[in-house]
Amino acid sequence: MAEKKKLGEAAFGAGCFWGVEAEFMNVKGVKETESGFMGGHTKNPSYEEVCSHTTGHAEVVHLKFDPNTVSYGKLLDGFFKIHDPTQLNRQGPDVGFQYRSAIFYYSPEQKKLAEQKIRELEKIKKFSGKIVTAVEPAKEFYRAEEYHQKYLQKRGIASCHI
Repeated sequence: MAEKKKLGEAAFGAGCFWGVEAEFMNVKGVKETESGFMGGHTKNPSYEEVCSHTTGHAEVVHLKFDPNTVSYGKLLDGFFKIHDPTQLNRQGPDVGFQYRSAIFYYSPEQKKLAEQKIRELEKIKKFSGKIVTAVEPAKEFYRAEEYHQKYLQKRGIASCHI
C-alpha cells in the first residue's frame, strides 16, 4: 500500500476571506481551502460575532497543501500579491481588526520564512509603506458558516479584492 503524503497547513488573513480563498484555490498544490476565523479569544465564533469586533479573530483562509508541489515560500509570495500588507486593520473598503493582514504559522520554519519574506520585501521597498502584517502562531481554526465557503466560486465570480 502506498504511503499517503503528509499535507502541510497554512493560514492567512488578507482582508475578506472570500477573495483570499478564491485566489488560493487556483494555486497548484493547494489541496483544500476553508474560510474561517483565527487569532482571537472567542470559541467557535459566528461571522456576526467576528464582525462585532469583540472576538479578536481575523477572517482567514486555512489551507492544506502538498509541499512537494508548492512550497510555503510560494504560498507567501501569493499572499503578498493578493493584498496590501501596509494597510493596518483593513483591506480596501473592509475596515476592522478582523481584516488585518496576518500570517498564522504552524511551525518554527514557517515563522522563520514569513519573517524573512517580510524583511526581504521591506529591503527592496516592494510596497510604498511599512508592512504591518502580523506573524502569529496558529491557534484553533474555526470554520465559517457554510455560505462563506467557496463564496465567489458558487456565484461565478473570479475575484473581489484585487
